[in-house]
Amino acid sequence: MLFIVLLIGVLLVVIAATKFKLHPFLSLILGTFFVGMSSGMPLMKIVENVNTGFGDLMGGIGLVIVFGTIIGTILEKSGAALRMAEVVLRVVGPKRPQLAMSLIGYIVSIPVFCDSGFVILSSLRKALANRAKVAVASMSVALATGLYATHTLVPPTPGPIAAAGNIGAGSFLGTVILIGLITAIPATIAGYFWATKVANKIEVEDDGEEINYEDIVKSFGKMPSTFLSFLPIVLPIVLIGIGSIVTYLGVKGGLASFFLFLGSPLVALLAGVIAAFALLPKYNEETMTKWVGEALLDAAPILLITGAGGAFGGVIKNTGIADMIQSWSLGDVFSGALFLIVPFLIAAALKTAQGSSTAALVITSSLIAPMLPGLEIEGAVPLALVVMAVGAGAMTVSHVNDSFFWVVTEFTGMKVTDAYKAQTMATLLQGFVTIVFAMILWVVLV
Repeated sequence: MLFIVLLIGVLLVVIAATKFKLHPFLSLILGTFFVGMSSGMPLMKIVENVNTGFGDLMGGIGLVIVFGTIIGTILEKSGAALRMAEVVLRVVGPKRPQLAMSLIGYIVSIPVFCDSGFVILSSLRKALANRAKVAVASMSVALATGLYATHTLVPPTPGPIAAAGNIGAGSFLGTVILIGLITAIPATIAGYFWATKVANKIEVEDDGEEINYEDIVKSFGKMPSTFLSFLPIVLPIVLIGIGSIVTYLGVKGGLASFFLFLGSPLVALLAGVIAAFALLPKYNEETMTKWVGEALLDAAPILLITGAGGAFGGVIKNTGIADMIQSWSLGDVFSGALFLIVPFLIAAALKTAQGSSTAALVITSSLIAPMLPGLEIEGAVPLALVVMAVGAGAMTVSHVNDSFFWVVTEFTGMKVTDAYKAQTMATLLQGFVTIVFAMILWVVLV
């Protein structure tokens, strides 16, 4: 009965969000109260667990999400994202435009939401397609899948951070970032393959608009330098990496404590925000208040959904459901790398049903967290690979209930049937490649 209660609770969340178009935050809260009350939990205990679950997760990663969103907004509005794209194009060269788009997406989506990333790079994508005489759909899929790979796998994107926090990997964020960057490579390659072999054959009706690459670059005026453009992304990753190395080596002393301080995700992302302020064209109300204010507006729904996922997990952990899951002899069926299939399938089902990758990451990580102790899955690398498995499912698949699907479709000018062949199938391939690669990493590293 407890398992049925949990299943109905998840279905309630999905149906409320998809059929009745209720915001995922409220859907999760309603599902949380349903599970708590149906499991026989005392009413005031439900309130306590909701508050504790929400507050504990927000206390661990809330500000990290906010700082990451501020960095992404400044990179977007200052032209730094375009500068990074321009650098990648110079390195890759004009003869491989789809590869350039994939790499640009891979880099830009680490701090910038994939929807926003596609929009701000859309004119550049079209100009490159015209210059290289390649199919517009091919360039779109290359960019979209590059963006999608790091969006679902690499912090400081909110989804992977929330998943890490839910399963107890918040203190191993450096490892999650490193393994996320590695795992996103085959996912990006899979998208590039689909863009060149399948999407390249899809014709998009010409809208008659001639866009020149040089004119696009000039239209942004004076863009920030390459060093300053990459610094807000690279600096936090380096600091978190140093902190992870100090922790791994077990070094003690004042200097070690200082590096651990700098390497904590909160301080590292704050350092990234400070570095991003060097990108501001002017220091006035428009940039210092309005740009930051827009970032906070973007972060708000993510924070609420993430916190609601923490509340959902908090209730699950304090009902008999958690004990029931831990008592299952899952190790007899799912041992080692095979367990990664479980979070992958759950996340893929949720993603396909309700469309939001972030919601799929949050809900799935809350559901599987009680399973991990019984399977003795603990430590930096195993937990990071669990996050990768959840992320792989959260990208499988993007279709009509996903806002990113419509961004790609509308800005490219594809028909919906063609978008299914190009974008939806590309994300399916990405998901399968990612989970297989994560399982291989488990065999090698764990």
